[in-house]
Amino acid sequence: MNLLFVADPLESFKIRKDSTFAMMREAQRRGWRVSACEVPDILWRRGEPVVARARDLALTGDPQAWFSEAGPRTVALRDFGAVVMRKDPPFDSEYFYATHLLEQAERDGARVFNRPRALRDHPEKLSILEFPQFIGPTLVTRDAAEIRRFHAEQRDIILKPLDGMGGTGIFRVREDGLNLGAITETLNRDGVQTVMVQRFLPEIAEGDKRVLVIGGEPVPYCLARIPQGGEVRGNLAAGGKGVAQPLSESDRGIAQALGPILAARGLLLVGLDVIGDRLTEINVTSPTCFQEIFDQTGFDVAARFIDALEQALRR
Repeated sequence: MNLLFVADPLESFKIRKDSTFAMMREAQRRGWRVSACEVPDILWRRGEPVVARARDLALTGDPQAWFSEAGPRTVALRDFGAVVMRKDPPFDSEYFYATHLLEQAERDGARVFNRPRALRDHPEKLSILEFPQFIGPTLVTRDAAEIRRFHAEQRDIILKPLDGMGGTGIFRVREDGLNLGAITETLNRDGVQTVMVQRFLPEIAEGDKRVLVIGGEPVPYCLARIPQGGEVRGNLAAGGKGVAQPLSESDRGIAQALGPILAARGLLLVGLDVIGDRLTEINVTSPTCFQEIFDQTGFDVAARFIDALEQALRR
């Protein structure tokens, strides 16, 4: 069976830590034929099914030249056994349009994971507000006065853009309120862009935990991304140190509560971000940390994912 990954350019992969690469490697080990394309390679012509210019891959085991390829060839997405959407954020207008093309491919008969509509319906920062019992004090607004009011109540806050990734654009404002006005103007662009504001959680010192949920069930280990060098951000892209550890009782409770709900909506793979016992994000576009968890614990997250994918395809 042929598996298509919609991903970033293969040449940009850092295979030592890339979760999409881990998925490809496990799929090939099981006998799947692996193909890949980028979002611009997806086409829809009047009266025809959605197609992709796909590159057929063979993983070589060589860390330098990690794949050989044939193609590209133009194939209807419905002719693949499954399509796995792994394009990294940002979730911009082009990503949004890609979900519509993939949704049309579903109408043609393709099996797409995560489901395109579910990707659109779960903006990664806003989605947490559906589950207020698991989150800390949070405000979403573009109103500078509301942000000042929230700071006066909470006294130590985090501000971040709704479309940020990898820790970009995250600011902490302490009790003194230093630079709150300038930070607000930067993030809300003088009132035209919406911002998320949250109470600062001091448990960030112990790590921003990535809890993976696959097929509605939590992976038993998370990756705690621990800030380094006075940083407030634990993101690996911002220099955080990744430490794999067993799920805490509260981690597992959040994952078990949300997992079945999100799986029923078409989200086969989800990455929950948890600080202390508070949920801070629900990542649905291309959750990562597979290889870091495997390297440190031996738990094969990629195998769990392909298990869940194969089970979903049997339904």
